[in-house]
Formats: sequence, structure tokens, C-alpha cells
Amino acid sequence: MDHFIYLLTTAVLRTMSFIPFHLGQRLGKILGFLAYLIPFGRRTVALDNIRQSSCGQNPNLSPRQLLRKVYMHFGQVLFEVAHILRLSEANLERYFVIEGEEHLAKALEKGRGAFVLTGHFGNWELLSAAITLRVGHTAVVVRPLDFSPMDRLISDLRTRFGTKIIPYSRGMRRILHAVKQNYAIGILLDQNVDWYQGEFVPFLGRLACTNKGLALMALKTGTPVVPAFSVRQEDGRYRIMIEEEVKVRRSGDKIGDLEENTAMFTRVIEKYVLAYPDHWFWFHKRWKTKNYCVLP
Repeated sequence: MDHFIYLLTTAVLRTMSFIPFHLGQRLGKILGFLAYLIPFGRRTVALDNIRQSSCGQNPNLSPRQLLRKVYMHFGQVLFEVAHILRLSEANLERYFVIEGEEHLAKALEKGRGAFVLTGHFGNWELLSAAITLRVGHTAVVVRPLDFSPMDRLISDLRTRFGTKIIPYSRGMRRILHAVKQNYAIGILLDQNVDWYQGEFVPFLGRLACTNKGLALMALKTGTPVVPAFSVRQEDGRYRIMIEEEVKVRRSGDKIGDLEENTAMFTRVIEKYVLAYPDHWFWFHKRWKTKNYCVLP
């Protein structure tokens, strides 16, 4: 049954890839608006996240208005992702405008690989495909999806241009091996982790338990950390912004360095969410892990 579902969803995605990019975006906005009207559990999670964050205090945009824009954005993402099947180095300009590509190239010249810091923001799947086409030798650290047919489909898209998949669980050895081969490794650092895996750092006005693995690896290997994010422009294309290498703090205080660097990486993600709040995936239970225990 799982194989049949995989074949069916693959056929649907391939059919969607024939829909012109801009038409697909318009259809996606409509689909997203319709989805916004349907109440389900994750909608409540997203609305609560917005209300309790600094993005929910905007006097010009209510939490519900922002949530509607979020739905419409990810409706477009659904149709956009299908165009990975049409993407090539020859037609990149049809989909992207890339800024700061030299920053990633400069980091890779050091020969220790590069950690590409990003999040579930904009269209991270297209971002990954674009960087792979431009740079080659890329990998991405991911959590497998619970629904195996969809996980298989997404893995097909991610590896289409040669990107290596590194499972989040017990992936340290494979990450270190990729670093030695001078890979650019995508790290999405905006998801909740258990208290023993992370550091509690400020994010959108609240303390969020954030994976300290990136800080740990950057300190251990000396691998540069380079932020990269995608933002949809008015013409429908994505502007990929690759920033200069983040200067990692190395004071000799291991615990302090882990906390400060994790906070610094999180501030980079926060900057983009504050600027483009409708581009972020609010449906994740980002603040699930608490830095306190509730008394009975």
C-alpha cells in the first residue's frame, strides 16, 4: 500500500510540475486560503505560537491575518516544490536571484566544508536545490517524516541533484565525514529539541530550546557557519540571500560558548522571521520544551 501511495503522489507531483510557475503560485494562494478556513489541530498551534511571539504584537497585522498569509505562502510552496523536477543550472534565473554567493565560496575555500545555517523559512527545498546546482557537494541534515511514502518522495527531490541525506538521529559521524570532504551542509536550526539536546535561548520573545549541535560541531571542527535564506519577490522568483560567515565565539568556556553561539545562530533566524513572518513554518511546536517544571 505504501508503494502505491508513493507512486500516486509522485505522479501528482510530476503533473503539478507542468503547471507554469506563476500560475501554480496563484493556485497555491487560493488553495492556502481555502485550507485556512478549515479548522484542525495544527492551525491552533500556529495561532497560539503567533499570539505568544513578538510577531503577534504587530498593530497593523492581527495574528489571524498573519496566519492567513502563512497558509497562502505555503500553498504556493506546494506548487513551487514540484518545479524541482524542471529545475536545471540553465534555467536557475527563471526561479532565483542569488545574492552573496561569494560568501559561501570563500568559506569553502578554507577546505573545512561549510555549515549552511537556515530554517523552515521561505522555500527551503528550492533553496537547497539552488545551492546544490551552484556549488555541488552538498548535504542536508533532516528528520525523516513519519509517513514513509511522503518521506521517500521528499528524499527523491532532495537527492535529485546529488545532495546527500544525513539523518538527524546519530548523524554526527556522517556530518564530520562530509566536512572532511569539503561539503556544504544544510542545518535547519529552528525546531524544538529535548532539554538535554539543546540550550534555552531567546527566540521571538520567548525562551526556546534550540539544538546545540551546530555550535558544538563548529567549535570542534572550525567549519565556517554561513547563513542562507530565501524570500519570495514581487515577480514570483525567490531572492536567495547568502550572508557572510558568522564569527563563532571561542573564549575557552565550553558551556558559555555553546550557549552564546546557539543564541547567535538563533538571532540570525529570528531576524528573517521578524522581517518576513508569513514565510516561517509556524505550525511546529517550537516552544514545547520548557525551562521549568510545572508543579502538580
